[in-house]
Amino acid sequence: MDQPALFYESINDALDACVKACGGAKVVASKIWPDKTPDGAHRLLLACLNEGRDEKLGPDQVMFILKLGREKGFHGAMSFLAVDAGYEAPRPVDSEKQAKRLVDVIQQCTQTQQAALKQLQALAELNPTLLRAVS
Repeated sequence: MDQPALFYESINDALDACVKACGGAKVVASKIWPDKTPDGAHRLLLACLNEGRDEKLGPDQVMFILKLGREKGFHGAMSFLAVDAGYEAPRPVDSEKQAKRLVDVIQQCTQTQQAALKQLQALAELNPTLLRAVS
């Protein structure tokens, strides 16, 4: 893969570089708009990335392209967004660390749910009609 540029003039410039890193406009366009013909999708994506055209990508389509770039190891477009908005350049999250963090969150939620169920059961034993009143 080519080295990403150090500077992009616009978000469309950065997204265009991301699209190229992900296999080109034909490949990416077909993923964004699978219901369109490959040529129609290709033309639309090129129009959306052209500053002089009225066609624009929606937020979901921009996110899709950024995620494709992440999968391919291209972070230039994401960095452009962050730096242009006044943030430090982002770092990609390690997938294994992210999965472990999500497992921890799920375990904490499960423990919280179990504790709440125990407390509810204790209340219901003290007052059997209580559950009917709150449901």
